[in-house]
Amino acid sequence: MRSESTTGGPAAPRAPVEAVAEQEAGLRALFAGEYEAMVRLAFVLVNDRHDAEEIVQDAFVDLQARWSAVLNPGGYLRTAVVNGARRRGRRERRRSDILHRFERTIVGEAASIDVYDHTLDALEVLPERQHTALVLAYYVGLSSSEIAEVLGCRPGTAKSLVHRGLQRLRKEMDR
Repeated sequence: MRSESTTGGPAAPRAPVEAVAEQEAGLRALFAGEYEAMVRLAFVLVNDRHDAEEIVQDAFVDLQARWSAVLNPGGYLRTAVVNGARRRGRRERRRSDILHRFERTIVGEAASIDVYDHTLDALEVLPERQHTALVLAYYVGLSSSEIAEVLGCRPGTAKSLVHRGLQRLRKEMDR
């Protein structure tokens, strides 16, 4: 006889209590023994304690979700930390590159913080679609066809929105 869940369908198979307790004990022991070492590893890779701790916590969460299928939890954890640090580094480099490209395009090579703040204020004056198109192009780094997909328009329209948005933004910046 199959047991039924409260929704009327078959009940999900339950893991034996002993297996769950063993998994939890193993994960706790690994955490106690490896957490600081993994944070140090991540810190060396990303040079930020807060980011390092987040990377390690994410790695432990991933490990917990796959615990029963992982043969070498310590190795898996190290690999997850290194991969997390790489992802973080790529994301930061991309964000930095996009911001620099945006600054060069809008305000030139000698952009200051005040000019950058003024640029963000000027963006708020633009019509919504131009504002969105510029953000997608310069902050997110999307192509015209990708912007068109997001905005639900043709690529030519997306190009036009970016072009007109840049023109208007430059006029706003000159004020």
